[in-house]
Amino acid sequence: MTAPVALVVDPDDPTPPYEQLRRQVRDLIGGGVLHAGDRLPPLRQLAGDLGLAVGTVARAYRELEAEGLLTSRRGGGTRVSHGARPLPATELLRRLDGLAAGFVAQARAGGAGDQDVLDAVRTALGLSAPRRP
Repeated sequence: MTAPVALVVDPDDPTPPYEQLRRQVRDLIGGGVLHAGDRLPPLRQLAGDLGLAVGTVARAYRELEAEGLLTSRRGGGTRVSHGARPLPATELLRRLDGLAAGFVAQARAGGAGDQDVLDAVRTALGLSAPRRP
């Protein structure tokens, strides 16, 4: 990747690791964080960094290639495809609304109130200092 981007696989998430990785890369491309021509880490490097099997990362990359988002060449690495484009603003906002709704639902199911949810978002955005219990 041209700029360091954090990819994270949550072992407690019931979603398979390859799918977590695939979604994150797809979202980074759709959100305009990764651009056409940007290089992704080699399979072995990313697998080692994330504690995954090489085949798991390879599957995510293969599926992204099938979607037309990545291209791989032997010796040339894996890059964001020149046909990959960021999502329109309306689609980004729709996805953001969905993510926010999911976060609020999970937070409320865990007993958090509205102020706790707002404080957590402000902290995640770096707009306030981390809270202390």
